[in-house]
Amino acid sequence: MIRRIGVLVAAGLLLSACGSTSATNALRQWSRQSAFTSALATVRGDARRAVGELRAPSSSPSVLHTVCAVLAFDVEQAQASLPTPDSQTTNLLSRAYSRFLIGANQCYQASTPSRSLAVASLEQAGATLAEAAARVRASTGGP
Repeated sequence: MIRRIGVLVAAGLLLSACGSTSATNALRQWSRQSAFTSALATVRGDARRAVGELRAPSSSPSVLHTVCAVLAFDVEQAQASLPTPDSQTTNLLSRAYSRFLIGANQCYQASTPSRSLAVASLEQAGATLAEAAARVRASTGGP
């Protein structure tokens, strides 16, 4: 009887050790599987293009509709990779992506007042995204 209990305890410990991974490794694996670096570059590039068009007085509504729709689509694609294994990173990314979507919607309206609101939203989103990216880099030692 004691032998059986010892075998069961040893088997349980062995199985639990096989399934465990560090938080750093989990975030590193999520980052690779979600193509986070690529998604980050895409969203940042889209946001830069949108802000450039928003600041150009000659940008037509059709151009703004296009760049803002692309931004919203790419943000939704990046957002689909959430949650991350780290709750703080998930919260930061969720806030950034939500703010990007607000900015993309404001941008899509293309009116003069919505342009300045959109730029402010996209800049806020960019700052939060930078904080999330720095957290991923610091946690994983990656780019």
